[in-house]
Amino acid sequence: MDSIKKDFLEAQHILEQFISDDQNFQHIKLAGDIIIRSIQSGNKVISCGNGGSMSDAMHFAEELTGRFRDNRPAIAAISISDPTHISCTANDFGYDYIFSRYLEAVGQERDVLFAISTSGNSKNVLEACKVARQKGMKIIGLTGKSGGKLAEQCDVEIRAPQSDYADRAQEIHIKIIHSLIHYIEENL
Repeated sequence: MDSIKKDFLEAQHILEQFISDDQNFQHIKLAGDIIIRSIQSGNKVISCGNGGSMSDAMHFAEELTGRFRDNRPAIAAISISDPTHISCTANDFGYDYIFSRYLEAVGQERDVLFAISTSGNSKNVLEACKVARQKGMKIIGLTGKSGGKLAEQCDVEIRAPQSDYADRAQEIHIKIIHSLIHYIEENL
């Protein structure tokens, strides 16, 4: 029982750290404003990440195309998570290019890349950022730890507080994602 309670207390501590810095909320608002402008101009948001972060990228996109809290028109969002694309690209070009190849195909100027990496150093996410920049896309990053190399690539970075394990960053990320979607729904 002690280890179970400890998990919740650690999560609470990390969340309190995030809440104590008002700049985090400014970054969520800035990210939301970038996405809203993109959608209003007829563009889309494309999300990516690995493992649990891919699940978060998928969750983000489906809440926008479907519904989060209120009925509203669908919002143009795609997660790069098609297993046939991923396995084909990984086989033919290498896993580092699974996201960038997808952006080469469907990314457009004024689209937004929503890049998720708890370390900030996922090579395939960084390769996606290169293509996004070449195409004139904005980049919003969800990171953890020190922000890694991804922090330098973002127009807006939202970073989970330092923690020993990725699961704590992912817990903050899902709260950020829900708050961001809520902001987008209220202001679009």
